[in-house]
Amino acid sequence: MTSFTHRHACGSSRRDVMKLFALGSALMLTPAGFALAQQPAAGGPPSFGPPLPAHIRGSTAITAVFGDGQKLTAIAIGYDAEIDSTALSTTAFSVKDRTITRVYANTTAAPADHGRNGRFVIVELSPDDTNAATFASDGRDITRRDATEIVTQTGNVRTVGGADYAPSDVVVPITSVSNTVVDDFDQMVLSDPATGNVVEYNLYVPKNYDPSKSYPLVLFMHDAGVTSPVAETTLKQGLGAVVWAEPEEQAKHEAFVLAPQFSVQVAGDNSDDTSWADTIVNLLADVSNRYSIDQNRLYTTGQSGGAMLSLAIMIKHPDLFAAAFIVAGQWDPAKVAPLAKTRQWIVVSEGDAKAYPTENEMTAVYETLGTRVAKASWSGLSTPAEFATQVRAMESEKAPINYTVLEKGTVVPTGQSDDPGSNHINTWRIAYRVEGIRDWLFQQVKPQ
Repeated sequence: MTSFTHRHACGSSRRDVMKLFALGSALMLTPAGFALAQQPAAGGPPSFGPPLPAHIRGSTAITAVFGDGQKLTAIAIGYDAEIDSTALSTTAFSVKDRTITRVYANTTAAPADHGRNGRFVIVELSPDDTNAATFASDGRDITRRDATEIVTQTGNVRTVGGADYAPSDVVVPITSVSNTVVDDFDQMVLSDPATGNVVEYNLYVPKNYDPSKSYPLVLFMHDAGVTSPVAETTLKQGLGAVVWAEPEEQAKHEAFVLAPQFSVQVAGDNSDDTSWADTIVNLLADVSNRYSIDQNRLYTTGQSGGAMLSLAIMIKHPDLFAAAFIVAGQWDPAKVAPLAKTRQWIVVSEGDAKAYPTENEMTAVYETLGTRVAKASWSGLSTPAEFATQVRAMESEKAPINYTVLEKGTVVPTGQSDDPGSNHINTWRIAYRVEGIRDWLFQQVKPQ
């Protein structure tokens, strides 16, 4: 039996460090007019310049992940008393260079569908702002930005007790960061003696995990564009990993989510065998040994290089996964015969000069070997309802392999060049938002 060296990569300690780093960044970038550090109020954060009003306890920057990366979407400002949510308006605060969309009170430092009286004021921000991104990748370069927004209270804030907190031009420091869904993953490291590879990975454990139950597991593998030694990179680059751990998704499909972070490129266009395929299989076995994982409901998905690594694993182990969600992936058609035995939902963009023609050849191989392939072209601009209808139409064919092509001219957002590279990387911006494909994946169970 293979013995693994296994350790936590960060966990809460790394998040604590990041919170301190965010605080330090906010303090360093505070305008020069606030040059002198002040003593904090009891239990409150330090600040620069004029003392922070005694009733304000600092703020938490709140991020969320979208198809095109992580963005700062809200700031929660803490107060010393319950705030009357009905008395708040979007003019009560200012966030430099950001658009405020909603302001309301809450009992916790987190966004909510409806405001409620509490000690936190939630200032929601538009994710469409040009500088909303805290993490983005264009397929080549990674852009990271700390949350250092300049926040001030520009209008009255009324407490439940009837007191009015007057406006102030003192900057409210960002003293912590809350990364929605991302913070729900644990970071660990596996040293694989069989291959010599060392891989950091992110693992989401269902919140109500019960060892007496058996859970499905979704494996997500990122593209080469976010190759990095920072474990959480794969969680922030888009929806491929975090979408499966979102509360709404877990309510429907309670599952483990495993997202390795590669510090080197693990699969390339030459379709060569790779030791990383063996390492990921060994990682799956290690996680399965430590948790109650249903071996008949293992699923793999990935984008670009991650999709290719999924294909490489499936070629070597065609009976390992119950199904695969392959996004903008490709492999040498001369080597894909074993994949004819698998269940796949493939999504590729017509404007992708590499993946699209290669997937056409790959699916032709499957059909030559007698496997039915359902095919359809969709607009990448489809609404959720339209995507749902299109998914049902493909499912009605009851084919083991579904092949969806996103039509050229509907994939690349306005402002980006509609070239093959942009079509490639925008495939996963769209694909992981299609709820019906995610539902289809969980419906697949490996034959007994």
